[in-house]
Amino acid sequence: MGTKEPVRKFQAGQVTCALWDNIATVKGKPQTILKATIDRRYLAPDGTWKTSSSFSRNEIPLAIYVLQKAFEYMIEKKPEGDEVEKQAVA
Repeated sequence: MGTKEPVRKFQAGQVTCALWDNIATVKGKPQTILKATIDRRYLAPDGTWKTSSSFSRNEIPLAIYVLQKAFEYMIEKKPEGDEVEKQAVA
């Protein structure tokens, strides 16, 4: 089984937010919903790159930025097969 790729990634500095497709059952029907993960990459003293989910004071604005971009994408993206009901205007 291969590695699943994110639907979209947003990055600011070393902070990244990735959006992933997840299947959920809504009203008895399977639907794809987006979920977000956020992390920070850093260079460890041994010279290897590591990932962390903790953020310093200066990294918090970067985390907010990528989360805001992810949120905008989520609310603007219409899920496949999601029909918007049209209402008659009197």
